[in-house]
Amino acid sequence: MKNIILLGATGSIGESCLNVIRQNKKEFNLLGIGLGSNLDKAHKIAQEFEPEHIFIGEPDLDNSHQLFRRYPRILNSENELQQLIQDSNVDIVVSAISGFAGLKASYFAIDAGKTILVANKESIVAAGDILIPLAEAKNSKIIPVDSEHNAIHQCLPSYRNLDEIAKIIITASGGPFKDKTFKELAEVSLQDALKHPTWSMGTKITIDSATLVNKCLELIEAHHLFQIPESKIEIVLHPQSIIHSMVTFIDGSTMAQMSNPNMEVPIANALGLGRRLPINFEPIHFSGLNFSFEPIPEGRGVIFEIAREVCNQGGNLGVIFNAANEVAVESFINKDINFADIYRVIERTFNSFPCSKLNNLDDVFEYDKQARIQAEKVIKSIS
Repeated sequence: MKNIILLGATGSIGESCLNVIRQNKKEFNLLGIGLGSNLDKAHKIAQEFEPEHIFIGEPDLDNSHQLFRRYPRILNSENELQQLIQDSNVDIVVSAISGFAGLKASYFAIDAGKTILVANKESIVAAGDILIPLAEAKNSKIIPVDSEHNAIHQCLPSYRNLDEIAKIIITASGGPFKDKTFKELAEVSLQDALKHPTWSMGTKITIDSATLVNKCLELIEAHHLFQIPESKIEIVLHPQSIIHSMVTFIDGSTMAQMSNPNMEVPIANALGLGRRLPINFEPIHFSGLNFSFEPIPEGRGVIFEIAREVCNQGGNLGVIFNAANEVAVESFINKDINFADIYRVIERTFNSFPCSKLNNLDDVFEYDKQARIQAEKVIKSIS
């Protein structure tokens, strides 16, 4: 039985992970969970799975909540989080924390040589130049949970001979605005942006899907995880969201991973560590099914050019790109800028910084801080 630490347990990825664990109770023990502020949901998880450890990242929560009464020794400091992740009893760390906030947890797990299931693409985008070499040095196994990267993981042979790969194709649903012109994006509402056509996700990632920035982050993450040049990575729209990624080899063969939109599928694959775990799933009904593929919509190309520059230049550029996007998305949610302004904030913030080498994790956090300050300045200048 494998002991699991599930970080981001109360989010949408966390919920899907719990569903996989429920269906494979003899395989896994939920040793600990981490969360932000959703105490009610955490209490329900604790009642069902009885984890030995609970970490709460948000300070100053109501300690009269029943969760605190049941678990009087709840963890909340960074040192306690590190000790929990690096405990010798922990077999698998699932990082389902949203955004840059998940970076420290990813670092702790990799530094301890743990097997880490990463649904937190932002940590790889921002600090791939630090985390990937560290994983190799510490013999830490990084298994992607994002449906696209897990699909690539499934399509690639275990020996990973990169010379045999001609191209990796990452698919995108296109979000709710794929048929809108760039000019029309200035008029869309937050409610419109949150109406994803195929997936049910958290607010931030849903907005990223609507802007297609999510695919930029995935391009950068794939570059790091699979050590593949950006020139061999293609992004195409696939509105049906059934083919999640494809790999074309130098002999002309293309391998595709398919499933109906359901995050439990890639999570089950990742948790299986090379074995197939049984889960309940909706089968694909191929009779009458039509697949379609489309290019990136007009006007969105500039953010993909930036993402490819991040891949080619490396260093601090991934930090800048991610921070600018996070600040822009938050400002759009708060209605300080319109939807189209998200692109402007990213581009203008990104162009404000030269490429610099990352020497350590402190550098990552410093550039993240500087980029957020600059992004706020850009927002003030356009709002």
